Amino acid sequence: MPNLSTILKGEITRLARKEIKAAIDPIRKASAAHRKEVAELKRLVVSLRRDLKAASKPAKARAEIDEASSNSTRFSAKGLKSLRAKLGLSAAEFGLLAGASGQSIYKWETGKAVPRASQRASLAAVRGIGKREAAKRLAAIK
Repeated sequence: MPNLSTILKGEITRLARKEIKAAIDPIRKASAAHRKEVAELKRLVVSLRRDLKAASKPAKARAEIDEASSNSTRFSAKGLKSLRAKLGLSAAEFGLLAGASGQSIYKWETGKAVPRASQRASLAAVRGIGKREAAKRLAAIK
């Protein structure tokens, strides 16, 4: 005949393991979810650092990076300045034609800023016109 204390001890051990497992499973699942979230946050931090590093480069280097990444139109600060001089327009007048402010035109020419892709498209449209056409368009805008 088995010893009553041995049977009781075995049953208590079995029930204790069952209770511990029931208490630990939600914690284990939460821990796995937290590890996933931490990994995702680490990836986000790496991405943000990469963006910050790219944004902190000088405007000239950013222009070169943007030129390499955008296939639609190229932009050159020197080319914009010479186009505006060829048309004989002030930065404010050229800005009216291009759909930007005179200050933006000035910053683009000096390399302190780079136009967005939508602005590059409007600059490309202005690129093909002459002095007379520019004067006509300015008269129509004003």
